[in-house]
Amino acid sequence: MEVWQLTPWEELDMGLRLLIAAIIGGVIGFEREHADKPAGLRTLLLVCVGSALFTIASLYGFGDKADAARVAAGIVAGIGFLGAGTIIRLEGGVVGITTAATIWAVAAIGLAVGAGLYLVGIVTSVLVLIALRLPVPPHHVK
Repeated sequence: MEVWQLTPWEELDMGLRLLIAAIIGGVIGFEREHADKPAGLRTLLLVCVGSALFTIASLYGFGDKADAARVAAGIVAGIGFLGAGTIIRLEGGVVGITTAATIWAVAAIGLAVGAGLYLVGIVTSVLVLIALRLPVPPHHVK
């Protein structure tokens, strides 16, 4: 298997991608933890960094034999299982949908940052934080 030969600058860029993913995942995770939600700082930081790392590895780790789109699809499928595990059906309703959606969005942010789309990842993280701070509709409060 052939691996791309990377310059020190490219390796530094990859490290920066992982660091940005960790910061974004940590900030969103801190907000969720502060709101006393099940997926908090550690979970969302790990989801974001893991997604970024899978993306980086798919882009640079396998030479010409990798299909980055398949790796992205695998991330989405895997995160779907993780998110589904946070949804609980209770008498009178379902809880955890926002947590599942947050995990999904954070994985997408990690994927974008891992691909080098820093601005897209940062803007999306701001939009996610805004969405998470919106008031909960009264009919959702129990």
